[in-house]
Amino acid sequence: MSAPLTPPPPPHEHSAQDAWQPPSDGSAAASGRPAGKSGPAGRPRHGWWDEQDGPGMKKELREAAVTAVAVALGGVLLGVLWWWLAPRVPLVGDVAGGNWAVYLKDSEGEQGIGVDGTFTLLALGFGAVSALVVFLVRRRGGVPLVVALAAGGLLGSVLAWRLGVWLGPAQDVIAQARSVGEGVTFDAPLRLSAKGALLAWPFAALMLHLGLTAMFGPRDPEPFPPAEPYLPRGAA
Repeated sequence: MSAPLTPPPPPHEHSAQDAWQPPSDGSAAASGRPAGKSGPAGRPRHGWWDEQDGPGMKKELREAAVTAVAVALGGVLLGVLWWWLAPRVPLVGDVAGGNWAVYLKDSEGEQGIGVDGTFTLLALGFGAVSALVVFLVRRRGGVPLVVALAAGGLLGSVLAWRLGVWLGPAQDVIAQARSVGEGVTFDAPLRLSAKGALLAWPFAALMLHLGLTAMFGPRDPEPFPPAEPYLPRGAA
């Protein structure tokens, strides 16, 4: 008689941990850790996904507020320069029937246009300087910083306008004509006829800052790391 056949042993069940995975380097294969999760000494290795996106929103808002205030305070210097450099508009007083009247001494003069032009040119220069300084101080940029730069430039222009008017001749031209006498020339109050000149500072600041950021600002990291081709072990 032949011996009964013995059933074969059950196949060895491999666990998921015993499944073969292509190692990325020798350290990961020796330690059994997945590649890219830790370094050779067990320290966590940071990849491109661990990079932070810069300062938090609170810090950006604080920096934007400081920037807006600093830029706006530059309007004090702009106002002084405008009052000092703007051409004077000559006026002359006359008495007719016991009533005072004030006229332009040179009706064809362009001093009034020169007043607006001086403010506009100075504001463009202040916009360029403020944009350059802000870019050099904080190259990273950001939406809050750009908004603060524009708001500070507009506030600085308004401050310069009101300060120049306050530093200039008195607004009561009739009282001035009476004080200097009939037929005597005196300076007209400093006025900004073209209110659009108030936008010259923020416009110049925004344009230059955006240009500097586009050309010399930091570049955003790539969304995904470059893929490396897989080579099996022993391949040339």
